[in-house]
Amino acid sequence: MFKDFRWAAAGVLLSLTASGQALATPDLAYQLTEGQNLNAFVRENTVAAHLLLRNGVDPRILVAFPAGNSGVGLWFEPTARPAAWRLERALQPIRRGPLNGVIVRASIDAPRLVAKQAVLSSVRYLRDYQAVGRFPAEVAVEPKIDGDTITYRRARLDGAAGYELTIRVIAGRIDQGAIVAGPDGRIALEITALSGDAPLTPLPVAQLLNADAAADPAARNALAFLSYREKFLAGSWRFNTYFGRDTLMSVRLLMPVLQPAAVEAGLNSVMARLSPGGEVAHEEGIGEFAVVQNRKAGHSGDAAELDYGMVDDDYMLGVVAADYLQGPGTARARTWLAQPLTSESQPGVRSPTGAMLVNNLRFVLNQGRGFADAPSAGTLIAIKPGRMTGEWRDSNEGLGRGIYPYNVNAALVPAAIEAADRLFRAGLLDPYLSAEDRVLFADAGRMAQVWRAKAPSLFRVELPAAEAAASIRAYADSLGVPSAPALKALDRQPLVFHALSLEASGKPVPIVNSDEGFALLFGHPSAADLDTYVTATMRPFPAGLMTDAGLVVANAAFADREARARFTPAAYHGAVVWSWQQALLAAGLERQLARCDLPAPVRAKLVAAQTELWRAIRSTRAVQSSELWSWAFRNGRYEVVPFGAGKADVDESNAAQLWSTVYLAVQPPRALQPGLPAAKTSVKASRPVIGSGTAPEWSHCPR
Repeated sequence: MFKDFRWAAAGVLLSLTASGQALATPDLAYQLTEGQNLNAFVRENTVAAHLLLRNGVDPRILVAFPAGNSGVGLWFEPTARPAAWRLERALQPIRRGPLNGVIVRASIDAPRLVAKQAVLSSVRYLRDYQAVGRFPAEVAVEPKIDGDTITYRRARLDGAAGYELTIRVIAGRIDQGAIVAGPDGRIALEITALSGDAPLTPLPVAQLLNADAAADPAARNALAFLSYREKFLAGSWRFNTYFGRDTLMSVRLLMPVLQPAAVEAGLNSVMARLSPGGEVAHEEGIGEFAVVQNRKAGHSGDAAELDYGMVDDDYMLGVVAADYLQGPGTARARTWLAQPLTSESQPGVRSPTGAMLVNNLRFVLNQGRGFADAPSAGTLIAIKPGRMTGEWRDSNEGLGRGIYPYNVNAALVPAAIEAADRLFRAGLLDPYLSAEDRVLFADAGRMAQVWRAKAPSLFRVELPAAEAAASIRAYADSLGVPSAPALKALDRQPLVFHALSLEASGKPVPIVNSDEGFALLFGHPSAADLDTYVTATMRPFPAGLMTDAGLVVANAAFADREARARFTPAAYHGAVVWSWQQALLAAGLERQLARCDLPAPVRAKLVAAQTELWRAIRSTRAVQSSELWSWAFRNGRYEVVPFGAGKADVDESNAAQLWSTVYLAVQPPRALQPGLPAAKTSVKASRPVIGSGTAPEWSHCPR
């Protein structure tokens, strides 16, 4: 359920109270309900906030701020029956001294609310408390009750302006610390939430999207809330700050509809956070989280803690930058590369953007040398030692306990090496290369050819038809879903797909996965491979990944029993649907269909896959801006179930997710858009194939 607020100032501005100074009418305000969460968003100049009111038997109030990735939350004891919140008045931005925040009125149909725990600090600590019930003792805060008002207030640990959550009971009463309903059985509250962390600078909508962006209010609102000059936010409420991978994938998929200022803001945020050795930062720890981490390390201050634990983002930056510099940013390429940028990882260091990009590409080429010189499973790019995560499937079980991810090695690494090669040959990097760099970059073309030719085949899994059919039947029975459509699609042929990852021994982890989209968007698969692996992806679940509720990201039907138990519809990277993965596959199919070298039968299969995928995307439009969702099989169909709504779900989805807004650019071909005449190609002129112009498959396409 989605509602957009554009209300007149005179009608809704709150009176000035002790809560603070009311600000102007917000430039962005909207709300939506997803599963058991009622979400409301507001942004006006220095104030940006996301209110979440949790319905059900475990009610909570939570407000997350992009400023410092900070937040305030109040969890209540379980209620005797499910309770539902209702917004009585929309979020209003306010300012009180050094604090910025919001005030709102809401009611709940619960006879009694008993506070269980309040957390006022970094959203990372609110996230930890929500997930595992723990947070640092030093940020704990006790309530103060004064008449009809409960206040939680604390300074930040370093003495900076802190956080406040005030609950004023306007219908009902406070009785021995509990909030008790009035005669009508409802409790009405005025909620004031404030943070003292430094606000971000919003990217004005006029500098965000161009005229080719889809007219999708939900996606536009989510993108606007998450877009700032300093960085894009990965998702709210849980990831309300910079994440390298999320930024890069979102910028790449949104690139055809982004203004140059927006693309460059995203790329600058990534390059500013590069390690001295050129690695892309996965996540930043800022605000009070940084204060705590610095104290643990024996330091003072709130300098950001940058996490370099992931490997996939290292091989995304060069590709996305090259696609911009040789695509929409061609006219600005040399000017942008020459612009100085201040490093976040090395305070005081200021370098040209081009030098920072070379630093990353130098890292990429040095990492890729081992496999290019001696191709084998052991020379592939592994996740870092001692970790179970290293790419976008970053829950502990997301890679099936493998260490060599398919998407990194078969798609991203070769694409990154190719990006270094094409930027080098174009002369764009010349001012930033040393003599030693030139020798290294001159070898990039050879290296890319080896990676393209040798890496994907190491992940090939082939199962005899009878063995595959038996696994499909058993897995379908365990989930309570039909096996007949999947078995029919198998058609007594051997089942061939790319493994999710390889174990340390080089043995494939036999889980069908959605990461084929990376190969389609960034790679040059042969026609035969397109036929084989797109077919594998698009088969009905649980042979492939397709359901009525969308494309699931993992199908463990062919793995062992223990692995199947870890890849359920309640697992974060299990048999669930991630919105951006559907968009990735759609963009990849569109790119491959722009080729001139595809045989007619293969092209027909890709068109059929594109049609089926867009049917699924359209059927789940209501949750498209969400991070992910699960499903239930009812009445002969797969139905969407919001992730986090079930007791078995390991976490909950973000209501606003950066890479779920990419449908503003990723749109169905003309032939699938009602009312538009079909074009000769599936790729609209307004959305050109970016970054493929140097590949032979596209070199002689008629324009």
